[in-house]
Amino acid sequence: MDASLKNSLLPNVRHAHHSKVLARRADLLRWVRGFFADAGYLEVETPVRIPAPLPEAHIEVVAADGWVLQPSPEICMKRLLAAGHEKIFQICKCFRKAERGRRHLPEMTMLEWYAVGETYLDLMTRCEELVRHIAQGQGVGRTILYQGRPIDLTPSWERLTVADAFTRHGSLSMPAALAQGRFDAVMGLEIEPRLGLERPVFLYDYPAERGSLARPKPGDPCLAERFELYIGGLELCNGFSELNDAAEQRRRFAAEQELMQARGMPVHRLPEKFLAALSHMPPCAGNALGIDRLVMLFTDAAAIDEVVAFTPEEL
Repeated sequence: MDASLKNSLLPNVRHAHHSKVLARRADLLRWVRGFFADAGYLEVETPVRIPAPLPEAHIEVVAADGWVLQPSPEICMKRLLAAGHEKIFQICKCFRKAERGRRHLPEMTMLEWYAVGETYLDLMTRCEELVRHIAQGQGVGRTILYQGRPIDLTPSWERLTVADAFTRHGSLSMPAALAQGRFDAVMGLEIEPRLGLERPVFLYDYPAERGSLARPKPGDPCLAERFELYIGGLELCNGFSELNDAAEQRRRFAAEQELMQARGMPVHRLPEKFLAALSHMPPCAGNALGIDRLVMLFTDAAAIDEVVAFTPEEL
């Protein structure tokens, strides 16, 4: 047998050293499922390959025989809400082209859940309860050590508006950053690395133009009812009070498609069955949480490669 072929068939040393991490990951998933089952949520499975994605200019999808691999299970899960399901969750694979880095994989594991009658404020509470539930189950207690920093999980966690985060950590205000086209740069380079280093932080009330699937905040339509959770500098999730106005959603989708076309990105047809169902979806809230990053947090992993069985480069 050729030596290079023989070596390729040998057990990967990285995998052998990560058996404990994979065991912790499996245990974490059991605690996640138990948390939602105890709260009365139905675990669902929806197709991974779909005809058309939600148009989002910041996400490039992966083509799959004329359809695409889902970047999120959102389309089908919201259709289940419109069909009458009130509390659902799912743990599934999601795919985003060209996303690769220390905290990114093109194929990732996502936890997504929705509850009828709740808002993004309820989601923040539920998210806090989930993380503390996992910490208790894994014997961490109220303090978790991540990359040399002790992080206090004692309730209640800080809730910081995006505008206040720009004032506290940014080199310019949120309105100025939007006007100068520097919102994402200031957020990514100046603000996010400073969030959740001592205690978890919910960043909420994003500008409306950064909340394409979130409903406007009552009394202040310039803001969207959207939040993200940061722990140890890791962005863990993205939640909304969901927009259920089909006409407004169609308008936002059209604007997003124009932006994608201007950037030279592939533009897919609109998900018409999703839009048809949206007007029947009751008021609700939903959250998407990255399981891989959550495992990073609970295993003190500096890179996402450490918490998966295989990286793309090993396949």
